[in-house]
Amino acid sequence: MKNIDLSLYLVTDKSDDVEKFLNTIEEAIKGGVTVVQIREKTAETLDFYNLALKVKEITTKYNVPLIINDRVDVALAIDAEGVHVGQSDMPCDVTRKLIGEDKILGVSAATIDEAKKAEKDGADYIGTGAVFPTATKDDAPSITKQDLKDVVDSISIPVVAIGGITLENASQLKDTGIAGLSVVSAIMSAENPKKASQDLLKIFNS
Repeated sequence: MKNIDLSLYLVTDKSDDVEKFLNTIEEAIKGGVTVVQIREKTAETLDFYNLALKVKEITTKYNVPLIINDRVDVALAIDAEGVHVGQSDMPCDVTRKLIGEDKILGVSAATIDEAKKAEKDGADYIGTGAVFPTATKDDAPSITKQDLKDVVDSISIPVVAIGGITLENASQLKDTGIAGLSVVSAIMSAENPKKASQDLLKIFNS
């Protein structure tokens, strides 16, 4: 299993102001973000590619893995460290064949069966949620804290929790056995992304 620090996993939201977007990512990494995933569900391929290249410059500078959501082609084109796929994206086993054994592969799984299949098919980690109500992904199935624990206990690869995680509720996930917190708005919409990252990490590690 690859040695990935998943403690604070930042998933980006849509980028209208690219300069602000890139600055937010860099500040978040300075605050302790350990993994960055770019999610651009509506971007044209060239726009996604160009944005991903700019983000890769930042993540490489700080030695933080860059994960591309869904788009295997973009991940390979910019030599990102990995890809994350959902249940309606490219199948996990096919994605693994395309990206090879060395790259990181994450899979969204909301049930034990989905998590077990992803592990069998070559996933390095699982993203499970939504653990709290979230506005950034309205199609995300919601799960209970017990569901989250059950997924963690059912597989041997690490699990990150995602969905509506904030400074106010992150501590509720402390005894679930997760490897990290995956957040979007709590950092991307924060006035001070660096401090938000530091505070989230403090909660997770306390």
